[in-house]
Amino acid sequence: MNKAIPRGATRINQRLKQFPRRHLLLASTIAASVMGLMALLPSGDVEARRNEIPMSIDAFQPQEANTELTSSPTIPESPSFASNQNADQSETAIKEAEQQAEAKALAKAAYDLEQKLGKWHIVTIKSGDNLSVLFNSQGLNASVVYQVANTPKYGETLASIRPGESLEFRINQEGTLTQLRYVKSRLESIFFNREDDGYQAEQVTLSPEIHPTYASGIIESSLFLASQKAGLSQNLTMELAGIFGWDIDFVQDIRSGDRFNLLYEEKYLEGEKLGDGDILVASFTNQGETYTAIRYTDSNGDTNYYTPDGKSMKKAFLRTPVDFTRISSRFNPNRLHPVFKTKRPHRGVDYAAPMNTPIKAAGDGRVQFSGWQNGFGNVVFIQHPNNVVTVYAHANKLAGLKKGQRVRQGQTIAYVGKTGWATGPHLHYEFRVNGVHRNPMTVKLPDAAPIAKNEMANFRKKSELMIARLEKHRETLLATQ
Repeated sequence: MNKAIPRGATRINQRLKQFPRRHLLLASTIAASVMGLMALLPSGDVEARRNEIPMSIDAFQPQEANTELTSSPTIPESPSFASNQNADQSETAIKEAEQQAEAKALAKAAYDLEQKLGKWHIVTIKSGDNLSVLFNSQGLNASVVYQVANTPKYGETLASIRPGESLEFRINQEGTLTQLRYVKSRLESIFFNREDDGYQAEQVTLSPEIHPTYASGIIESSLFLASQKAGLSQNLTMELAGIFGWDIDFVQDIRSGDRFNLLYEEKYLEGEKLGDGDILVASFTNQGETYTAIRYTDSNGDTNYYTPDGKSMKKAFLRTPVDFTRISSRFNPNRLHPVFKTKRPHRGVDYAAPMNTPIKAAGDGRVQFSGWQNGFGNVVFIQHPNNVVTVYAHANKLAGLKKGQRVRQGQTIAYVGKTGWATGPHLHYEFRVNGVHRNPMTVKLPDAAPIAKNEMANFRKKSELMIARLEKHRETLLATQ
């Protein structure tokens, strides 16, 4: 009986019988190898999940230098990280483009403005210059000078220009002065702008940054050298001496070992120091006694220096009414006169000083006499409250004061000379109380008005704060030495 054989299978078997036996064995071996490798390889899903697991690059370390693994596996970049990075780069590019566009717009605006108004030309004012000369040097005629000088409110300020200041001209292509800037200082200027009906002006005032600064010094030979070593300017040194000048004679009383501490202001504009401001608080130790002064401005806007308990540092009179080089003759009732060689009392103090050194009123009062007197030469008498009269003799020239005219303490009333019975330039200064001559160097000077009662509470708060700051700076400096 014959078996039914599928036609397809018979055809395949017949074809296989046609191949040599060794070829069939080789084909079977290759097929088995391929199937084994496929069994060992993971599926696509498993491979994807493995790659999603974070890998630590730092944790991979070759065990041997000659290992066959010469590079760490490559980690695909996170799609979110790449997206953020691209976004950041795009944002940066946009900002740079915006900045470039803005810079171009500003440059174009500046160019257009320059074409319309002209370039700035700066002229520094020198001694002997006036508006006509300065304007003419810029090709501007007298009519322009007249227009600018008559600008409402600020035009008249141009009449008082000083050497060292500057004028900044802006003249367009038609030769018209479109703008003018009168620079009085880094902080103050007046800006003129041309309009249809003439020029208009406004004052421009900049506010500097104020930096409180501490300084201290120990005197070895003079206040000037000690303050210079401490970094103080000459103006600050003079201000310091002026604050304590009613209590300390900086020519006669200074001793080696005296010391000072102060907090003062420094003014800055755009990072550049412009100069010094006011002394806020200071202490000065002279021959073992310490004086402290606090700057205070009351509710009326009046500013003075006071002791911590509210007494004025000022006295009703200056101890010395002139900046002198030496005392050439002291108060002496039994002095031998240098000209007449006879015994004549010297009822004042002679302060030797260069010719034309300003002589200042020792206190507030009224002019009793100003003119010539034999012996005294050019002399000024000032009547003060409480029957006090001060006398200033041998002046080279007087300040033109009239009898009865009021004068303020520190006001210049004359200039040092050697008129009358004088052998050299000096000031002869007398201090009379009820008609009796007193020694100007030792007479007790009355105090000026103290802090008002209604200001005392506010002053005490300010005083305690400023003294604490001064002491803190002093202790910090000592700790670093």
